[in-house]
Amino acid sequence: MNRGPLAFAANLTTLFTERAFLDRFEAASEAGFEAVECQLPYGYPVEQIRRKLDEHGLTLVLHNLPAGDWEAGERGIACHPDRIDEFDAGLELGMEYASALGCRQINCLAGIQPAGVNASEARATLIRNIRFAARQLHGVGIALLVEPINTQDVPGFFLPGVTATLDVIREAGMNNVHLQFDAYHAHMMGANAAAVVNASGSAIRHVQIADVPGRHEPGSGTLDFDDLFGALVRAKYQGWIGCEYNPIGHTENGLGWIQPYLSEWRM
Repeated sequence: MNRGPLAFAANLTTLFTERAFLDRFEAASEAGFEAVECQLPYGYPVEQIRRKLDEHGLTLVLHNLPAGDWEAGERGIACHPDRIDEFDAGLELGMEYASALGCRQINCLAGIQPAGVNASEARATLIRNIRFAARQLHGVGIALLVEPINTQDVPGFFLPGVTATLDVIREAGMNNVHLQFDAYHAHMMGANAAAVVNASGSAIRHVQIADVPGRHEPGSGTLDFDDLFGALVRAKYQGWIGCEYNPIGHTENGLGWIQPYLSEWRM
C-alpha cells in the first residue's frame, strides 16, 4: 500500500478496533499497510509487540511517551512542574519500548496547563523536559516530536497551534526535536492544513490525518486532502502519514479513500 509518493501508516489505536490490539497488526498487514503507529503501547509486553511486527513484516514508525492518566483526560505531563520525576521515568520507559521495537521517533505531548501554574512556569518546565528528553534520545538515535493539540477537543492544552509549538522547539534548541503535524488538529483550530505545510514543511517530521468534523476517514468531512497531500509532495516530505482517525464503520470498508493517493501524484 505504501509504494506511491505518499507513505501511509495505520494507527493501531484508532483503526481496526473491531479486533483486540495485538490482532490489529495482522489486520493492518492484510489491508496492505507496511507501517503502523500507536498512541501508547505500554499496556502490552514489548516482546509481544516485537513478535507481531516481525510476524507481519511491519515497521513501527511512532508512539507517544507516557502521557499521564489518559483515561482521566490527561494528554501529557511535560508542562507540569510538579511531575518532572514522572516525566523522566516515562522517558526511560518510552526509550525502552522504542529501542526494542525499532521505532526511530517518539511523540511528546505537552499536556494541559495545570491549575495554579502560570504560562511562564509551564513553558520553562516543558522546555526543560524537551531538552532532557532530546539529549537522552540522541544517544540512541531517536528523534523527539512535539505535537500541537486543538483546544476544542482538549481544553487548556498548552500547545494548541503550530506557531506556538515551533516557538518552543526553537527555544529548546535541540537538533533532534521536530514538529509532529496533525492536520485534524490544525483544521480544528481554524488553520488551513496545506498552508501550514507550505509555511513550515521543512520543520515537519511526521504527519497525521483525520477529517473534520468527527475525526473520521478522509472524504467524510471538509478537510481538502488533495490540497494537503499536494502540498506535502511539493514540500518533498519524506516521512510517514499516520492514519489516526476513527472509522465511521468497519475499518476495511472505509479504506477506499486511500487508493487515489498511492499512484503517481500530480505536482
